[in-house]
Amino acid sequence: MIDIPRIDRSLTPALRAAIDGKAKPVGALGRLEELAVQIGLIRGDLRPELGKARSVIFAGDHGITAEGVSSHPPEVTAAMVENFLAGGATISAFTRIAGAELMVVDAGVMSDIAPRPALINAKIAHGTANSALGPAMTMRQCEDAINRGIELAREAVADGVDILAPGEMGIGNTAAASLLLHRLAPTQLDGVIGRGAGLDDAGLARKRAALQRAAARTDTTDPLTVLAEFGGFEIAMMTGFMLGGAAENRIIIVDGFIAGAAALAATRINIAARQRMVFAHHSAEPGAVDLLNTLNARPLLDLGLRLGEGSGAALAIPLVRSAAAILTDIADYPR
Repeated sequence: MIDIPRIDRSLTPALRAAIDGKAKPVGALGRLEELAVQIGLIRGDLRPELGKARSVIFAGDHGITAEGVSSHPPEVTAAMVENFLAGGATISAFTRIAGAELMVVDAGVMSDIAPRPALINAKIAHGTANSALGPAMTMRQCEDAINRGIELAREAVADGVDILAPGEMGIGNTAAASLLLHRLAPTQLDGVIGRGAGLDDAGLARKRAALQRAAARTDTTDPLTVLAEFGGFEIAMMTGFMLGGAAENRIIIVDGFIAGAAALAATRINIAARQRMVFAHHSAEPGAVDLLNTLNARPLLDLGLRLGEGSGAALAIPLVRSAAAILTDIADYPR
């Protein structure tokens, strides 16, 4: 689908020596030093100057909401997209603070969104089908979503973006992410189903029953087929965005549970994408532990976040810039 070479690690000793030679005690910046090495390897540079950061929120609706898997109606997806575009959402505030651009992608929202400068219309369809009854999308739709995500990453790179911080919005997408994790990790389904945006006990029971019916329809583990069977248009497009960014050797900041499911799908499609990923935070969703363990990921933050929207990724942007600054801005220790 896309060629992503493995990172050449031959620069590692030189990067570590450069960091150890800065005007600070060796190892004093802890995990930021590890992150600086990763950034240097991704960019193939001992002095990795980072250009723009862009938060890209992929939005889509899910047919499985008909099973009562969410505490909110699907119309909330479009309402939140409007809030993103108006600048009043959490991610709007966090990207402003981080000095990042914010773009919103309509990957498959149920209703149509009026054109705006920050909106990208990449709608595959008006929401997915109900995955409890059949495939969420056709294979053609899944491939179209992934390919559009790859194109969006390439467009961002052409626009001078070096830090990609994807996020998502879609009522019902924790259900899709749980199914993807269950099949692609793999892991036990019941252990990775959470309350999402606030389900009560009865709602959680409905969600578990619906996801069990969906999982029982097929035993496929092929990543593209799994995405088509259980995913969402926003998750598939975000998967492509991560693959496209990785192919361009850009830093991909992975947000929480749903973005993490897209990251898992991307690594199952091409394992080399994992080397370009920085994990922002430890989501409060119950499946987060299995997800992070599967990806051998150690997130930068653990703040109990469970909002989505790429909010944790936006919070991590200054940490990524700070890690790169170890190599570019801190003086060498005088010899």
